[in-house]
Amino acid sequence: MSEPLLQVRDLDVRYGDAQALWDVAIEVHEGETVCVVGPNGAGKSTLVNAVAGIHPAHRGRISVGGVDVTRLRGHRVCGHGVAIVPEGRRIFPRMTVLDNLVLGAYRKSARRPHRETLAGVYEIFPRLAERAGQLAGSLSGGEQQMVAIGRALMAQPRLLLLDEPSLGLAPVRVDEVYDAIGRINERGVSVVVVEQDVQRALAIAGRAYLLGEGRVVMSGPAAELRDSAEVRRSVLGL
Repeated sequence: MSEPLLQVRDLDVRYGDAQALWDVAIEVHEGETVCVVGPNGAGKSTLVNAVAGIHPAHRGRISVGGVDVTRLRGHRVCGHGVAIVPEGRRIFPRMTVLDNLVLGAYRKSARRPHRETLAGVYEIFPRLAERAGQLAGSLSGGEQQMVAIGRALMAQPRLLLLDEPSLGLAPVRVDEVYDAIGRINERGVSVVVVEQDVQRALAIAGRAYLLGEGRVVMSGPAAELRDSAEVRRSVLGL
């Protein structure tokens, strides 16, 4: 098998004296959709924030395309083809949908072809084209999540990190978002989905990791984790 697009090894992350991750190891290959599941407080958001360069690693190594990005800041990690859709979306509510999207093309290689990239985003999310001139804060929660994903796609990432994409959305909007994630992956973008909605995430992923109290408890094909008693116990409380 070829070298992973994303490889995380022996990762420890701390918040001051409090340790959030211990010896975490994950990998994602080109064209894969991988999910990271676990209960609230397991360290899922910390993991994606460390990969994206938002929170520093205390120990370990993070590589993207074979390049060590462990000590790089977020904008430098983005330059290696990584984009994140953060928990809670974090769009700019007083800016238009279009302006929010165009801001995503800050990666140097993404600036010149941003019009073509924008057309591709509108193909995935036609509703955003209809609301391009509307203030982003006036949209529904599901539409705002589309803006957040579209903004990340404007950076033309090789690896897309999605932190709790279904959080706070109506079921019909969750369906739309997950349908879009599938189409994004079909276009060749590798995807990492971090979710508390375990069944939804496992249904779309090829492989999965279960986090518990900051450690990888289990990993393997998503279908195996879906049928695992450990997943049912730790995440679903069954």
